[in-house]
Amino acid sequence: MENLVLWCFYILTFYAFLPGVFSRIFGFRVFKRGRSDGEICLTFDDGPDPYYTAELLDLLKKYDAKATFFVVGANAEKNPDIVKRIHDEGHLIGIHNYVHKSNWLMRPGTVRKQIRKTSDVIEQITGSKSVYYRPPWGIVNLFDFGNLGHIQIILWSAMFGDWRKGVGADRLERRMMRKLRPGEVLLLHDCGITFGADEDAPANMLIALERYMQAATKKAYRFIRVDEMIKVTDEAKARTLSLGRRVLVRLWLIWEQCFHVLFNLKKTADPDPTFHYRVTRYHGEPVTMQDGNVLHKGDAVMELHFDNQKLFDMGRKARSTMQIAIQLIRGVEHALPYFADELVNNAKLVDVKALYGVSMIHRGADKLGFSIQDLPQGWFKSVSSIYLKILLSIIHPQGQSRLKDRSSMLVPKSIILSAELLKKRYHVETCIQSKEADHPLEEPVLKMAVDQSYGNSTNTPSAMS
Repeated sequence: MENLVLWCFYILTFYAFLPGVFSRIFGFRVFKRGRSDGEICLTFDDGPDPYYTAELLDLLKKYDAKATFFVVGANAEKNPDIVKRIHDEGHLIGIHNYVHKSNWLMRPGTVRKQIRKTSDVIEQITGSKSVYYRPPWGIVNLFDFGNLGHIQIILWSAMFGDWRKGVGADRLERRMMRKLRPGEVLLLHDCGITFGADEDAPANMLIALERYMQAATKKAYRFIRVDEMIKVTDEAKARTLSLGRRVLVRLWLIWEQCFHVLFNLKKTADPDPTFHYRVTRYHGEPVTMQDGNVLHKGDAVMELHFDNQKLFDMGRKARSTMQIAIQLIRGVEHALPYFADELVNNAKLVDVKALYGVSMIHRGADKLGFSIQDLPQGWFKSVSSIYLKILLSIIHPQGQSRLKDRSSMLVPKSIILSAELLKKRYHVETCIQSKEADHPLEEPVLKMAVDQSYGNSTNTPSAMS
């Protein structure tokens, strides 16, 4: 008898208790709180209810708010018109089992059937499947973490006991106001017919919710769906550095300082330089540049290197590949006149035939005057590719995912700009003498370069090396 009790205790602990602890406290394999500057998630369980859900939808429309409804499949079947209205008005519909029963009391196969049946009901009414799931009472079992396929489990960051009528609208309002801040995922109930709930409790919820929404509106907060909050949170996390990544960045910047000393990198007169350079010899095959001049092996070139601190700052502030691309091309636009002046005014650069760099920015670079060449197979191409991919994973908002999704596109190439063409286009006095007063990088040209490089998000910016 004692052994049986002990085994029951072990089963209960590992099947139910520990998974609940890991999901609620540590957020393991669940989404329960967002990270945003001005957005809040309203989520509603147990419905739909033919009266209270309709009242709730009217309230949400009044404040131009979007919400997420985790419906009980049996209730959805009874109220298809309400479910369709939820969908048609732009709200997200999630799954809350077919009957309001704890996952602790069901086998894994039964949980899957509950989810599948509710998903089928939602699809029959709205034409769309749901991939978001909230288990009743937020209770998961051991197999829910890996047994639900593509389903995303959603919990919450705050709940208020609104299923009990005795809480009252005023006390409920006070509880909710303590959670008036961005990123919160609020759990509320638009139906009171489940076990342990009071049938009329949603009336108090609606009163308190309107007061809460009034206060949120005054603070310019927005109410968004769970899927939108997940996206906002992922973008925010991409811009936040972990301890390991901070250490990696620090080591990377220290290495850059050593690199500058070892290779004697120099600056132009640019007070806020995007690039540094060194004079070296070209080692590739002969290249015919845009102005017809030919760059031969052994010719002197100005080899360009991004300022990595500046590049890192660009990546942290940007929310997308496009934003990084625009900043980088504007950096080139800003820097080229300074390089033209350097070539004209620095007697030590009289023999320089071209600007030279290795970059993953190659589509569209020809619009800026550069010739684009494949790197020859060998150790230099391999090392450059590895270095630039590591660099991308550090600076890009979604660096690791971009490496996985676009690895075939991340091919470094050499970009070469004739020194004569550079001086002719970008040096002010030379432009005037040549009657080329118009700046070659006016906005239409810049836009064309960006569109060609990143308009379809198939190319990823990286640093010249």
